[in-house]
Amino acid sequence: MTPQTEADLAEIIAGAAGPLQVQGGGTRPIGVPVEGELLQTGGMSGIDLYEPGALTLVVKAGTPLAEVEAALDAEGQRLPFEPMDHRVLLGTSGEPTVGGMAAANVSGPRRIQAGACRDFMLGVRFVDGMGRVLKNGGRVMKNVTGYDLVKLMAGSYGTLGVLSEVSFKVLPKPETAATIRVAGLSDERAVAAMAAALGSPFDVSGAAHLPQGPEGAALTMIRVEGFEKSVAYRAEQLKSRLSAFGEVAVDTGAEKIAADWKRLRDVEAFAGQPGDVWRISVKPSDAPTLGAALKAEGLIYDWGGGLVWALVGAGRDIRPALAGIGGHATLVRASEETRKTIPVFQPEPGPVAALSQGVRAKFDPRGILNPGLMG
Repeated sequence: MTPQTEADLAEIIAGAAGPLQVQGGGTRPIGVPVEGELLQTGGMSGIDLYEPGALTLVVKAGTPLAEVEAALDAEGQRLPFEPMDHRVLLGTSGEPTVGGMAAANVSGPRRIQAGACRDFMLGVRFVDGMGRVLKNGGRVMKNVTGYDLVKLMAGSYGTLGVLSEVSFKVLPKPETAATIRVAGLSDERAVAAMAAALGSPFDVSGAAHLPQGPEGAALTMIRVEGFEKSVAYRAEQLKSRLSAFGEVAVDTGAEKIAADWKRLRDVEAFAGQPGDVWRISVKPSDAPTLGAALKAEGLIYDWGGGLVWALVGAGRDIRPALAGIGGHATLVRASEETRKTIPVFQPEPGPVAALSQGVRAKFDPRGILNPGLMG
């Protein structure tokens, strides 16, 4: 089923006789495979309102992300949170959509500076499990009335309602960028170097460490963006500050910088490699300890160490390695069999799980929207 309008979507959900498998662009299978009739949102597509001067974008949920990014680029603007494209890592096709991005709260390396997808969502329209059309927030930045269902929908993976429209705040694209590189650092020294950069006044927009960089040696990368003179000054200041950690180089080529951070954003280093891929949120200072405990085939540290991507043997539950460290782990890439036996999302403590179930019961009392996806 592919509704073309919000009214079609509401009619389909209201009349559903059983579970529905909600799908955006079909790029990201995650969670326990949902048994139910396929409901695809791609028919609800198009930009409803774009006001570059007001930094405001209103778009139907099934709109391809590429279409939105092209419209923004034409006006020298962008989605500030740098959403990841999962297709290379997961080996999937399809087309990423705005609704899928919002429903999964997809955010990239720039999150440490700009914030997450949910932080730029101004308003949503969605259809709940009873077929009711609901809206929250608005189409302008100064709208704070009522309950914040906007952020509740971000990261709910279609289990509370099916998005039909999302409003965003957008920002101008920077004039230029630079990447400060330090090679050969251990995980501990790399996290310390990233902390030094992030703790500086130089407005870092990316901080990542690859224990196995593109050329084999470990590589730590710090990104700054903005006006040309500002970027040049900040890059030099950071180069001086990080010289205590080793030999420092600065990249200023726009194409190379964009390609390097895209590879990092999309975790391309693990594409095509055998094994499962986990996404782990942890306190940055604990990241090296976690990395050592995992004994993984591959590691990538993003967000200054606060986000760890791990490539491990197929069918292995890594959560015991988090014991005593803290944080939470999501299984991003694995076989269907593994996803049926290992919880994809971090199991919630009893009181939190009860709260989550209560919220779902309010929005989807029949339990038909992606049942079982998030526990």
